[in-house]
Amino acid sequence: MTRKGYNEGCLAAHALDLIGDRWALLVLRELMLGPKRFGLIRAGLPGIATNILTQRLDALEASGLLRHHRLPSPASVPVYELTEAGLGTRDVIDALCRWGVQQPGHDPTKFISPTALMLSMRVMVRPDKGQVPQQVGFVMGDERFTAVLDAQGFAPVPAAGALPDLTFTGTGNSLAIAVYGPVPVAQLAAAGTIGLSGDSETAQHVVDAFRLGA
Repeated sequence: MTRKGYNEGCLAAHALDLIGDRWALLVLRELMLGPKRFGLIRAGLPGIATNILTQRLDALEASGLLRHHRLPSPASVPVYELTEAGLGTRDVIDALCRWGVQQPGHDPTKFISPTALMLSMRVMVRPDKGQVPQQVGFVMGDERFTAVLDAQGFAPVPAAGALPDLTFTGTGNSLAIAVYGPVPVAQLAAAGTIGLSGDSETAQHVVDAFRLGA
């Protein structure tokens, strides 16, 4: 079925013709940190029907925002990966996060995907000017990330090998509680809300660099 566009010369309307369908921008979000298999994209978007996800992926591929290909051996699995144009929507997603955090009604108890949390932290980081670079790991189900927190910000990437000594384990929601909530990390770890390897004081210093706000 052909999507009905806005039929306007406005550049904003043109952009919405490409990414304005429901779920489209969130599909791009799930791929922002690296390629994923269909099932992993689906896991990050539990509210989307499988046929709708297939339609959105096909439309975004037709628009040149992502590509579907097979990883080289030994992985040899089909994945979806953003093109340069697709990666260019990062600023759009970041801007929506900054705008959304200022609006009332946000419910942090609703599902937060692992990638969504990482992207949120990249935007909401407020590091000290003297922040010594700190390697941090995150394990959330089938998704693993490493990140560097330094004076310039927070840079997460998919984990390709061993995780750092300081690693958080949990769900997107439980780790969001650790990162943005008022309860000390050591207390959350002791209660089993999150898993933590490494020094708890260092972990607390890491999460203290993040806050929800403009």
